[in-house]
Amino acid sequence: MKIAFLLDDSLDKADGVQQYIITLGHYYQQQGHEVHYLVGQTRRRDIPRVHSLSKNLQVKFNQNRMSTPLPASKSAIRKLLAEEKFDVLHVQVPYSPFLAGRVIAAAASTTAVIGTFHIVPFAWQEIFATRLLSVALWRNKKRFDILYSVSIPAQKFAKRSFRMQSQVIPNAVNLAAFHSGKRLRKYDDGKVNIVFLGRLVERKGCYQLLQALQLLHEEGLLSGLRVLICGKGPENEKLQQFVVQHHMAKSVKFVGFVTEHEKADYLASADVAVFPSTGGESFGIVLVEAMAARAGVVLAGNNSGYRSVLRERPAQLFDPYDTAKFAKALKGFAFNKPARNRASKWQETQVGQYDVSRVGNQLLRAYEGIVAKKQRTSDNSKHEPK
Repeated sequence: MKIAFLLDDSLDKADGVQQYIITLGHYYQQQGHEVHYLVGQTRRRDIPRVHSLSKNLQVKFNQNRMSTPLPASKSAIRKLLAEEKFDVLHVQVPYSPFLAGRVIAAAASTTAVIGTFHIVPFAWQEIFATRLLSVALWRNKKRFDILYSVSIPAQKFAKRSFRMQSQVIPNAVNLAAFHSGKRLRKYDDGKVNIVFLGRLVERKGCYQLLQALQLLHEEGLLSGLRVLICGKGPENEKLQQFVVQHHMAKSVKFVGFVTEHEKADYLASADVAVFPSTGGESFGIVLVEAMAARAGVVLAGNNSGYRSVLRERPAQLFDPYDTAKFAKALKGFAFNKPARNRASKWQETQVGQYDVSRVGNQLLRAYEGIVAKKQRTSDNSKHEPK
């Protein structure tokens, strides 16, 4: 089949939605399908068949930096769709009327249009904005053949804000890439490694992590730990200043940006992988990646998206703003290897459900069923008497 993933944002970033479509796209290409990416302003050239259809503006939404498209050329969209004749158009939702909305409106009736909801609003401003967007896109809604959400929280958002029913199929992760991660020798010296991996933005909660570590430092416990902060972002200077001011620089190391390959190695080096996001998460791709890398234990902020992954392990969830309880959770696992081992064994039993082969094949069966149905409808209409 000829499959097109449609995303208003750029592919130049490595955020969750971008990871989702690239992971699925690579898997489908391996299965012999032709995959295209219809996206906003994108410069990268390492991915084949990327169609950058608009200029984009940087905006802040849902406590995150993202880009939104300026109006895309309708004639360029029609030309592309006429030339490629996609069997499947897989849309990442929510989307803008200026790019994805125009592509959906111009898609042939024989093209299967699939949607996947990815977000959970962080605050009332985002909820209000998405409800307004839903009104603006009401004509597009009828064009979808089927809708999915990456989690139950995202499914609830789709119903509440867009008045759209969806089925839950989780995010896809290439587990094999993380199984091959190697524990880094320079961090394998007997100390317990606590690894944070994520953008250094307010919502990801690195500041709350440092506050919890300060309490451990005051108890004299930090000297037995090594904390690796992997990522970059606008909070970087503030976070480093906090570490210096509280005399934690011997134990807390800022690694900076890590590549996808390096990510697997750092996660494999974690005795405790901690993700203290304060909200706005619809799923937890990085939690699954850490589980696949066989991190000793995954600890996560108690938001709806992360709960959807760690639902059976409440001891591994915490309130990032409750510094004392956050520090207690860190202490309870960092200095208790049997507890880490028990958590790790449970994680190994759960992680397989997110593998790209399982998720990808589930979606592929849906694609094939809808495409076949549309083909039958098209054939029947051709044979109807004029």
